Amino acid sequence: MAQNVSMEEFEALLNESFEMDTPQEGSVVKGKVIAIEAGQAIIDVGYKMEGRVDLKEFANPGEAPEIAVGDEVEVYLRSAENARGEAVVSREMARREEAWDRLEKAYANEERVDGAIFNRVKGGFTVDLGGAVAFLPGSQVDVRPVRDAGPLMGLKQPFQILKMDRRRGNIVVSRRAILEESRAEQRAEVIGNLTEGQSVDGVVKNITEYGAFVDLGGVDGLLHVTDMAWRRVNHPSEILSIGETVKVQVIKINKETHRISLGMKQLQEDPWDLVAAKYPLSSVHKGRVTNITDYGAFVELEPGVEGLVHVSEMSWTKKNVHPGKIVSTSQEVDVMVLEIDGAKRRVSLGLKQTMRNPWEVFSETHPEGTEVEGEVKNITEFGLFIGLPGEIDGMVHLSDLSWDERGEDAIQNYRKGDIVKAVVSEVDVEKERISLSIKALGGDKFAEAVGGVKRGSVITVEVTAIEDGGIEVEFEGMKSFIRRSDLSRDRADQRPERFSVGDKVDVRVTNVDSKTRRLGLSIKAREIAEEKEAVEQYGSSDSGASLGDILGAALKGGN
Repeated sequence: MAQNVSMEEFEALLNESFEMDTPQEGSVVKGKVIAIEAGQAIIDVGYKMEGRVDLKEFANPGEAPEIAVGDEVEVYLRSAENARGEAVVSREMARREEAWDRLEKAYANEERVDGAIFNRVKGGFTVDLGGAVAFLPGSQVDVRPVRDAGPLMGLKQPFQILKMDRRRGNIVVSRRAILEESRAEQRAEVIGNLTEGQSVDGVVKNITEYGAFVDLGGVDGLLHVTDMAWRRVNHPSEILSIGETVKVQVIKINKETHRISLGMKQLQEDPWDLVAAKYPLSSVHKGRVTNITDYGAFVELEPGVEGLVHVSEMSWTKKNVHPGKIVSTSQEVDVMVLEIDGAKRRVSLGLKQTMRNPWEVFSETHPEGTEVEGEVKNITEFGLFIGLPGEIDGMVHLSDLSWDERGEDAIQNYRKGDIVKAVVSEVDVEKERISLSIKALGGDKFAEAVGGVKRGSVITVEVTAIEDGGIEVEFEGMKSFIRRSDLSRDRADQRPERFSVGDKVDVRVTNVDSKTRRLGLSIKAREIAEEKEAVEQYGSSDSGASLGDILGAALKGGN
């Protein structure tokens, strides 16, 4: 009986030892390398079980396998026996299980993990985290886009786990988060050593349209294009290049955002301090056109000092013309200083003031009465515009076109482009107006003809035409018309047909109209005037003489 009990105990102990020593499938077990052959390591996992593992499973990405006979390793027991009676084990799966345990703890504690980038995939890279494979998005590689990731491949470095799912086997990591954290620490340290107004050396890292980023030794500052030089800088690349070392001044530090504003021109003398002394009002200087806009042109007087020539100050004659048609960029021009505003750092310049006013010149060289010749530039409803020397125009009003025709009729005789002559009648320099007269070319014939003729004068005219309503007569080339009622005092003699063309007739001037250029003439008025004069000379109220006797005596006296 005692023997049976002892046999039962022995069997129980034996079964217990079998259960303890037999590895469980699907778990990580320890084994020993007993041989290496044909690119595989033969591992004894206990209970007389051996398995084979490819040597590459013992190597890190890009490295040679480190394994030797006698080494103890952990492997994953997938199956206790295969068709060949060998255990099916995997070093890679053991490393993965171990890695996941380690990574989950690191993820929970927000700790960094070490890994190596070993392959490029769509949208990023794969990273070996010591047995577990993670995805590194392209946007999380660096703080700036990486053009060549070659130097980063196979390099062991820290990563931050952004997301992980063990069930799905997904891990997402970031290298950028590590760099930003390190960069922030370094940035805070560098910024702590900087003060506003301090001069430091930096290296130009990047150039944009609005400025350049300068590395101050771990922290970047923005050098705005307006702070590069006192003069106008169209693009930063005009004076800077990437990789260049420059001396800058710290203008402003934002402690919250860690943004640093830099300046280069602040280390140079401000040319505006001497502008008022160097460029007095009305002084003329040579400058270079740097920029042209719709409202004028900017002219650089010296580096850092620019003035604006407003479009209204560009030309005496070219009105409503774009400045680009008067000057061109980089052209050297003479300008006059019109106004200086030191507070606003503005200089108003004039281009036309460096040239004489063409209306003044014309007034001096063409006084009133001077005959000029020019091309008809424009025809309007109120007259002609004639091109004159100095690129200016003179106007011939309708009333100054002809002595004999109405202006509206006379203007029909002219066409644009005709070359005409005229006389200068008035020059108004202030209003920039020149009045011309075409009808004054031959002088005022009417004024010359009637110069000594006054109202009441008796003149001799020649009959040039007989009409029903009267007769047309001519005096010194000027024609006038005597109506039928003015042909005689007696109605019986108020007959036009009693006159013939070529007859000489004495008439009395009743009106001199300079506007209509007409003489009012009357034979009847002359006869009445002569009768009145004869009565006053040869008769009296108490003489008793008849009118016939008086006129007879007057006629005798006249003879």
